[in-house]
Amino acid sequence: MKIRPARLQHGDTVGLVNLSSPLNIESLGDKLAILDELGLKYKLGNTIQAYDGYLAGTDEERLEDFHQMIRDPEVKAVFLVKGGYGISRIIDKISYPLIEDNPKIIWGFSDVTALHTQVNEFSNVVTFHGPMLTSSKGELDSLSKKMFQQLFQPIEIQYTESISPLRTLVPGVVRGELTGGNLNRIVSTLGTKFEIDVRNKILLIEDIGESIEQIDLSLNQLRLSRKLELAAGFLIGDFNMLNSEYSYDDVLNVIEGYIKPLNKPAVAGFKFGHCEPNIAIPLGVEAILDADEKTLRILPGVE
Repeated sequence: MKIRPARLQHGDTVGLVNLSSPLNIESLGDKLAILDELGLKYKLGNTIQAYDGYLAGTDEERLEDFHQMIRDPEVKAVFLVKGGYGISRIIDKISYPLIEDNPKIIWGFSDVTALHTQVNEFSNVVTFHGPMLTSSKGELDSLSKKMFQQLFQPIEIQYTESISPLRTLVPGVVRGELTGGNLNRIVSTLGTKFEIDVRNKILLIEDIGESIEQIDLSLNQLRLSRKLELAAGFLIGDFNMLNSEYSYDDVLNVIEGYIKPLNKPAVAGFKFGHCEPNIAIPLGVEAILDADEKTLRILPGVE
């Protein structure tokens, strides 16, 4: 069992950092209201306003900002406020023993996948794949907001078709630890010390703005590296095709071509990632996927 960070209490302080692309501070302003609604205080990291070309500060600045929030005894959770690109540049420099000695809630998605997989593996700590404060152009929808409540008490998440239509790609029932996130970030670590460990785990994949050829290429990389073969089951999240001539169904047909021959439970249509609502889930905890009934039950992520 991985370490579950302590639950939040009203009045706790969360640290806000940006380890990826630069942030327009004006885009964050109104979004801080959600923290007030949750009864949380916050500290702004130095990277919130940092700028170094296409990154939110130098590698050293972003690394130190993150480490400082982990070290700070007043900070009970670290929220990453923006995605884009940049975390992969520092995953080999992060102090994973520091995180294991100071287990805190780590929250975000997209580029944060690179951080989730490493903290789950090298720090043995549960993390949270959930909406970032700047991930929505407007106010977060009510269901996405509701997902923050899992940080205040141990809640078992149950995902059914009451949230979104689901499609069974491969029938069956499987129990395993949840891992994964953004497909591009998962594939980018293959062949390195930091490649994702999927053995006997349920793998979540989602992405945005990728061509169908690129999605096929990424899936083929997972096939050739035996990641698909080693996984126990699959959760297919949203694949926002933006202005593509292809649809989500076209993407599912490609995914099904890779997954169906493996005969491992797989369900598509989950609202995880670059979509609304963006259902937040803990990574590193056990879940039960029933592809026959199209249900997903996830154990709590906090203690």
